[in-house]
Amino acid sequence: MKYIEKLRNSGLRPTKQRLKICEVLFDTEKTFHFTINDLSNKIKKQLNNKISLATIYNTVHAFEKKGYLKQIPINSNQTYFDTNVSDHHHFYDLNEQKLIDLENSDVGPIKILKKIEGKKIKSVEVLVKLED
Repeated sequence: MKYIEKLRNSGLRPTKQRLKICEVLFDTEKTFHFTINDLSNKIKKQLNNKISLATIYNTVHAFEKKGYLKQIPINSNQTYFDTNVSDHHHFYDLNEQKLIDLENSDVGPIKILKKIEGKKIKSVEVLVKLED
């Protein structure tokens, strides 16, 4: 299977459930955003509930730590993940609770004036919150 190496690189044993997680996350033409609960519901339908939320949570976080997924915190109790790991921006629709990609070319130059000694900026990603 093509996902065994990805799982092992993330420090995970390739089980049937984890391979299904890989298939759902990475076997798509388009990148997408999801919460752990979104992903859990989608996978449980395909596996007839034969997967624990902890397995999904641990697998997603291992992938995020390894750089296969990007974590996007919306607020203190809501986090999305993105299968597009490139540096890019997002709209967040507060009413629909949906993330929408916003390309770098859609945002003008951003100038950060404050410097932190001993640190350099790795990336700047904008989250624009929308409402009706």
